Amino acid sequence: MLSASLEQALNDQLHLEFESSYVYLSMSAWFEWKNMLGFAKWMNIQRDEEQFHASKFYHFILDRGGQVKLKSLAQPKWEWGNPIEVFEAALEHEMLVTRSIHALVDQAMAEKDHPGFTFLQWFVSEQVEEEATITAIIDQLKLVKDSQSGMFLMDKELGARTVAHPMP
Repeated sequence: MLSASLEQALNDQLHLEFESSYVYLSMSAWFEWKNMLGFAKWMNIQRDEEQFHASKFYHFILDRGGQVKLKSLAQPKWEWGNPIEVFEAALEHEMLVTRSIHALVDQAMAEKDHPGFTFLQWFVSEQVEEEATITAIIDQLKLVKDSQSGMFLMDKELGARTVAHPMP
């Protein structure tokens, strides 16, 4: 059984995962608007991943006897100046998610909630991957700068991304 405080913290994380999905959907829409369809596809797959993460929290809360409490989502940012700005915003958001996951791990450890701690370890590893992937894309975008051919190749490369997590 979950403590009331951990249940609330898990619900807050569930909300953040849905918010993340909404942020990536907005980023995907911006790229599609700019006719950068490979970037848009990458962001849309990222949106799907965030939905998958939310689903994991949703089921974990219920499996532990907790109550899922959904909240409204705020309108995400919808305009950026260039692809680097979009990915820098994505990295900033992932760093926020990482801090939130780490706080959850700390809370689970403090409460000696072993199932919670074990469940959250997957997310700790996932956040390392998320930040590293986005950082690498930012580094590539900085190398490409204003090169149209470089941007074209990156768009094609990012468009080749496939779904990483099946939806439950």
